[in-house]
Amino acid sequence: MTALSGEQVRAVPKIELHVHLEGTFRPARVVELAAMAGEDPPRPVDRLFEVDNLADFLETLDWVCGLVRDQPTAEQVAYDFATYAHGQGIVYAEVIVNPTHWSGLTTAELFAACARGFDRAQADGLGDFRLLPSILRQQSGQEARQLVEWIEGAGLDRIVGLSIDGNEDAAGRTGPRFAPAYAGAARIGLGRTAHAGESSGAEGVRDAIELLGVSRIDHGVRCIEDLEVLGMVLERGITLNVCLTSNCTLLYSSLDDHPIRELAAAGVRFTINTDDPETLGISLCSELTLAAEHLGWKLSDLVAAQHRAVDATFCSEADKQALRALIDQTVGT
Repeated sequence: MTALSGEQVRAVPKIELHVHLEGTFRPARVVELAAMAGEDPPRPVDRLFEVDNLADFLETLDWVCGLVRDQPTAEQVAYDFATYAHGQGIVYAEVIVNPTHWSGLTTAELFAACARGFDRAQADGLGDFRLLPSILRQQSGQEARQLVEWIEGAGLDRIVGLSIDGNEDAAGRTGPRFAPAYAGAARIGLGRTAHAGESSGAEGVRDAIELLGVSRIDHGVRCIEDLEVLGMVLERGITLNVCLTSNCTLLYSSLDDHPIRELAAAGVRFTINTDDPETLGISLCSELTLAAEHLGWKLSDLVAAQHRAVDATFCSEADKQALRALIDQTVGT
């Protein structure tokens, strides 16, 4: 049983680095958007994401995001996330947005709208939220390079990094295909992360580090299956953005089968995140409480996890210092 109360978890200023905007639509918002579009959900909204595999999950995400067909709606979706995050005590997040899911908007329209939503949220005191455009694994190398070129020309300050997501198992090995795009991202000063080490296994983690030059990995937990890859993660100080419930939905039969204890014992830097909170019926507070119970965390461990998250962010050093100070001032360290 954890020594941490729910109130303590909620009170600590929190950082989230692995959350998809596509997975944050509240059911009421989905119902509203479906009615506006004159479309029927593929399943009842309260069971919309009760699917058996990742392919069906991603197809459902496509349907939900495809209901967003103008910029004011996309701006409100971003603001909705900020409202949720503020309620969780999240003061900073880097939110993954994959434009391939949003068929009703161009990339430029989507990210401009999200940036406006986050600007409005910060002005209203809800927190500081940045954007990570994401490549879909099934895309071509040329499409990935075009996304980086668009980022370079867009001039949106809220975009701080580049991501890759999608079905690792279905796409096969993609590191060589996307390496040029990631080299371009490095050239223009973007942070680099990638989903790997989930369905792809430890070899996906190796490619993300060696070919894409990432400083952090979303999931990455299967690096534990290869001691050489695990050593690479440790030697290079790679941070794993772990999502416990998400992993136990797709990879492991229970939390006891999850390698988080082994990763922690090995000294791997990791953060706790939600992935797709609304679709999974979770929140960052509930995931941190779960981690605290499973790992026997005290308040100092929770604070240390937030400091690790700050270290792994793609924001400026001045912003990092401000986040560290906010955490320490709030918990009285």
